[in-house]
Amino acid sequence: KEKYMNQRVKKAVIPVAGYGTRFLPYTKAVPKPLLPILNKPAIQVITEEVAKSGIEEVLFIVGYKKEIIESHFQTAEELEKVLTEKGKFEFLKAIKEPENLVKVSYKVQEVQNGTASAVALAEDFVNGEPFAVLFGDDVMYCEEKTVIGQLIDVYEKYGKTVLGCKKVSMDVISKYASVEWNKDLGDGVYNMVKVTEKPKKEEAKSDIAPLGRYVCTPDIFDIIRNLKTGANGEYQFTDALDEEARKNGALAYVFKGTRYDMGDRLGYLKANIEYGLRDGELGENLKEYLKEIVSEF
Repeated sequence: KEKYMNQRVKKAVIPVAGYGTRFLPYTKAVPKPLLPILNKPAIQVITEEVAKSGIEEVLFIVGYKKEIIESHFQTAEELEKVLTEKGKFEFLKAIKEPENLVKVSYKVQEVQNGTASAVALAEDFVNGEPFAVLFGDDVMYCEEKTVIGQLIDVYEKYGKTVLGCKKVSMDVISKYASVEWNKDLGDGVYNMVKVTEKPKKEEAKSDIAPLGRYVCTPDIFDIIRNLKTGANGEYQFTDALDEEARKNGALAYVFKGTRYDMGDRLGYLKANIEYGLRDGELGENLKEYLKEIVSEF
């Protein structure tokens, strides 16, 4: 436990290499991480969460159409010139934001063979330090403190790998993974003994499901190296975390905030509606519109 206890979490890994099949035909030309929440791509919303948490460097694990993701975080000289000439400084500020959030780098996942393989590509980048993992499908909103920031606090207290979780209905637990725990440590933290990917309802040991946010110790790379393939013949990150819990100890933390599943059409719509309702300019008008329209359908 003490091994990584006093190391700050300064790096984050964001795997975004999938094909986004559930959003075809949109994702034929545009990578799924660029699905917009209002006028910001989901990937930027996630990167802002990372930056607000004090993380300094991000590694994107990219695949299909990676150059479009890269161009979002790079300088757009021609566009900047046009906006400057026309005096559109608000827009100029908006397009420069993604460039200045954190230091970004990229690694290509050549073969889509699972989430553990994606994380494994970050070993050199992580360089023996504890690090955050944020999956690009999961957008989190919490007004008080970012979700990954909450996990970092838990990590700094206990010095162990932390899984960001929510309690879900047992009727849908088979869509997620389920954490087995032996000790409630208080403040939403549980000592984890096992995590099972997509368990049958009757076999699930708890309603605590990990959802796309993790802080890991670098021990996880040794575990991934020796991992066997799991569901769909892929190397599953959940299986690596399961072993981490048994070998080195791990925690499940039920975070505060809302999670939007951007891999799902309904989740995507919910994110846009709720971010819209929170938006200073749009909020009131959208609320009135929703009241009107709902009664008509």
